[in-house]
Amino acid sequence: MLRSPSRCVRGWIAAVALIPLLANCGTSTGPAGADGTPAPRTEVTVEPIEATTRLTDTAGVEVSLEERPERIVCLFALCDDILTELGIVPVATNSALLARPGFLGERKAKGVDVIPGGFIAPEVEAILSHKPDLVIGLGDTHGKLAPALKDATTFWAMQPESWQDSVGYLRDVAALTGRTAEGEKAERAFRAKLAAAEKSPSEKTALIIYGSDENFGVATPDTDVTASLFPKLADYPWKSRGVEGSYSLEEILAADVDVLFVETMSFGDTDGTLSQKLAGNPLWGKIPAVREGRVHEVDSEVWAKGRGTRSLGIVLDEATAALR
Repeated sequence: MLRSPSRCVRGWIAAVALIPLLANCGTSTGPAGADGTPAPRTEVTVEPIEATTRLTDTAGVEVSLEERPERIVCLFALCDDILTELGIVPVATNSALLARPGFLGERKAKGVDVIPGGFIAPEVEAILSHKPDLVIGLGDTHGKLAPALKDATTFWAMQPESWQDSVGYLRDVAALTGRTAEGEKAERAFRAKLAAAEKSPSEKTALIIYGSDENFGVATPDTDVTASLFPKLADYPWKSRGVEGSYSLEEILAADVDVLFVETMSFGDTDGTLSQKLAGNPLWGKIPAVREGRVHEVDSEVWAKGRGTRSLGIVLDEATAALR
């Protein structure tokens, strides 16, 4: 049962509108963050995970189960990412992440049922038809389902805001499922990869944008899990302006962005990438990253929606290669 409301973040926006834990930080410093303060070095030491059926998660939400969950329904991609890391296949999902390389792959993913109703309004009857022991959703999107699921199963609302939150949720799920060794291994591998990447940060200015048309958004470290990695990897001078604020192409041009990562959010039939649509704006071609051919269209299922240690590991591999 859950007793604490989850926090509201850009997670819903990234997936729809154009789409803690153990932080274990050392005292040495790395690249500066958007606020100018040095980013702490990533600690690679992993504390043991203890199996339990009752815990307070990384966001302060209490989760209580009668026994280890075996039938889990995922309503957003972080759940799929975590289960993959732990060697668990959900009985049903609401994302396309499992079909990606590095996860189950297309063939195996076809064996996992998809919950109808879309990301915003997954059908309660379809969820319950799988007789789940546990349903995991994104708090600010799926929290409204809690009353309908209350008497039939346990609903867990997650709300990741940073890579540290994602690691915390990995540890929480590992504890509840008894996959403690798998959880420790996955956390250790991710921390080691991040620590290695931050030893040689790029001097280039980087930017992640997301959207489906010219009304794009900028992913910022304080509101986006993937962007929270970037102050460790490069110059990433972007701060959140809240739900009403955004950045203009004029501001991006003035920042002399060297490397651009573009998350195209498609809804139904795609009619081109976000970078292709922005190419019609004369300012777009003046950005250094565009002029020099350093615009990288990335997989939004992994970069924008995955949010877990497996997705973020892929992001690190792709980002560090592009920032060399």
